[in-house]
Amino acid sequence: MSIRLAVPKEKTQTERRVALLPETVARLIKKGFQVAVEKGAGVESHFSDESYGEAGATLVSAQEIFKGAQIVVKVQPPNLEEVQSMEAGSLLISFMNPHQNQPIIKMLQEKKIITFAMEMIPRVTRAQAMDALSSQATVAGYKAALLAAGLSGRFFPMLTTAAGTIRPAKVLVMGAGVAGLQAIATTRRLGAVVEGYDVRAAVKEQVESLGAKFVELAVNAEAKGGYARELTDEEKLRQKELVAAHVSRADVVITTAQIPGRTAPQLISKEMVEAMRPGSVIVDLAAESGGNCALTKASETVNHNGVIIFGPVNLPSQLPQHASEMYSKNLLNLLMLLTKEGQSLELDWNDEIIAGSALTGGRA
Repeated sequence: MSIRLAVPKEKTQTERRVALLPETVARLIKKGFQVAVEKGAGVESHFSDESYGEAGATLVSAQEIFKGAQIVVKVQPPNLEEVQSMEAGSLLISFMNPHQNQPIIKMLQEKKIITFAMEMIPRVTRAQAMDALSSQATVAGYKAALLAAGLSGRFFPMLTTAAGTIRPAKVLVMGAGVAGLQAIATTRRLGAVVEGYDVRAAVKEQVESLGAKFVELAVNAEAKGGYARELTDEEKLRQKELVAAHVSRADVVITTAQIPGRTAPQLISKEMVEAMRPGSVIVDLAAESGGNCALTKASETVNHNGVIIFGPVNLPSQLPQHASEMYSKNLLNLLMLLTKEGQSLELDWNDEIIAGSALTGGRA
């Protein structure tokens, strides 16, 4: 019997993405799945109910979406009401933010729902096509660069005009992970002079390949999985001195440094902000996890002595069409690993991707 897969409409007020695109739904149906989509699920991402119907999905109401669903796919974690409506023993795939959603995780465990958290997918070569953290960070880095350009009172490129030559903006991107590299690439395309900073020396080549100058800290802070480890007190002092000099000269700073499950490292102090020129801009992508700047306030724009500090949240939702497209492909690839020809679940708990991304209901 075909697996029944449900695509609910996202309930988080600021979320505009949808878990699966119509074209992905069509591919799943060809592989044997039955797909139910909640009416209006794709509207905010510019995918109509009609497009899902044409793809072969069954359009249902919010009250019916979880009935009989063996697999539920979402973008944001479900709320308690949604978990209550899910079938006991079913399977959920979503971003879960496990450190912030313990009551939800407890209910999932009580209902014996197998949950795969998209942010927990191991960063191994086999899992690249399923890596939603990376795909959505690409969107966030691109959007951060555009927001920075919009907030700045300066042109990014050098311009030669009848009124004289305009010098290009100086941009410093802190953190050269996926989001940081995309921010570097985008600000370079806009014509800025860009520096990239990261405590992981291994990313120097990537930063320079995008046309930016790498700001080196004589410390190797790379940890397992390609993330950065926490610095020692001595390393933090050296980092602070180096960063302060480059921040003070920048017209725009984009910060992207985060540690999974931890408060974001503070890279820019109040004193550093006060050393920046009025009109300078900081866009802090770590705002949701505490911020890389001491003055960042999530979802707010702060003006401190003429320096603008913006702490955007959920940036991928601001480009819902392409963000949904990328996420949908991540889900498709994961579903192909978890199922057999759309007819049954096939969970190999010895597989590092399956074992590593299971949050609840895994192998006993």
